[in-house]
Amino acid sequence: MPHMLSSTVAAALLSIAVLQATPALAQHVFVAARGSDTNPCTFAAPCRTFQHAHDTVAANGAIDVLDPADYGALTITKAITIEGRGFASIAVAGGATGITVNATMMDAVSLSGLLIEGGGVGANGIMFNGAKSLVVENCVVRKMTGSGLFFARSVRYLQSLSVSNSYFTDSSYGIRIQPQTTGTVAAAIERVALSSNAAGLWVYGIGGTGAINVAVTDSVAANNNVGFAVHSEFGHSVSSLVLTRATAAGNVIGVRAIAGVGAESRQFATVRIAQSTVTGNLIGYEALANGVILSYGDNYIDVSAANVGTLGSAAKQ
Repeated sequence: MPHMLSSTVAAALLSIAVLQATPALAQHVFVAARGSDTNPCTFAAPCRTFQHAHDTVAANGAIDVLDPADYGALTITKAITIEGRGFASIAVAGGATGITVNATMMDAVSLSGLLIEGGGVGANGIMFNGAKSLVVENCVVRKMTGSGLFFARSVRYLQSLSVSNSYFTDSSYGIRIQPQTTGTVAAAIERVALSSNAAGLWVYGIGGTGAINVAVTDSVAANNNVGFAVHSEFGHSVSSLVLTRATAAGNVIGVRAIAGVGAESRQFATVRIAQSTVTGNLIGYEALANGVILSYGDNYIDVSAANVGTLGSAAKQ
C-alpha cells in the first residue's frame, strides 16, 4: 500500500510539473515586416504571418500589426481580433481566399484595418463559414473573381454580421450574404461603399431556409451592374433588405428584388427604402416576379420608363 501511494503521488507531481512547464498562450501577439515565425510573437520579437500569430495567440486574443507588409492568407478557427492599423495587407493567390472564418458558435471574430487585394485572380476576400459573429471595419477588399465578403454559413443559432467604414470594389460581388442552412442571419452595414462590382450587395436567400435581415445605412452602391439586391423564393430564406440614407447611383440596376413565381413566394424577397436616393441608373428599381420594393415616401427615386415592376408604399408609424 505505501508503494502504491508513493507511485500515485509521484505521478501527480509529474503531471503538475508538465503543466507548469507548458507555457500559456499569449492574449496579445504582434506581427511585423521584419518578424519571423520562429519568434514568440511578442512586441520585441514579432512573428511574420497572420497564420502563425493566430496559431500562437489564445482564444479571445488579439493580433496587432506593427508596420506595413503583406501578412499572408489566414484561416481563423477561434474567437480573435485582428488590428491591421490600416496598413496591413493580404495578397490573395489565384483561386484562393484571403481570410477564411471556420470558428464555432461561441466565437466572435473582428477584423479591422486590412487591405485584401485579389489582383483580379483571387477568389474571395473574406469567406465566412462559421462563428457567432463577424465584424469588419475600416477595410478595403478589391479585385476578386468571386466575393469581397461572402457570408455563407448559418446554423440554427443566430449569426450576425457587422460591416462599417469599408470599401468593396471591382469584384463579382462586393458583399454576398447567402446562408446555406436553417439559421437566421442579422446583418448591419453602415458607411460602406460598393463600387464597380457585378453586384454591390446581394442578399441571396436561395440555399437556406431560415431568415435574412439586412439593414444598410449611410452607404453607397455606384457603378455596379446591380447596386442593392435581394433574391429568394418560397421554401427558402425569407429575405429582407432595408436601405436607410443609402444611395444607388450610376448602376445598370439601382435596386432589385426577385422572388419566385407563384403567390406563395410573395414577401420572400423584400426591399424597404427610407431617406434614400436612387438616381442616374439605367434602371432605377426592378421588382421581378414576386419581389417587393416598398418606399416610405421620403426618398428621391428617379421616375423612368425603364423601371420594372411596382414601387409599393410602406406606411410610417
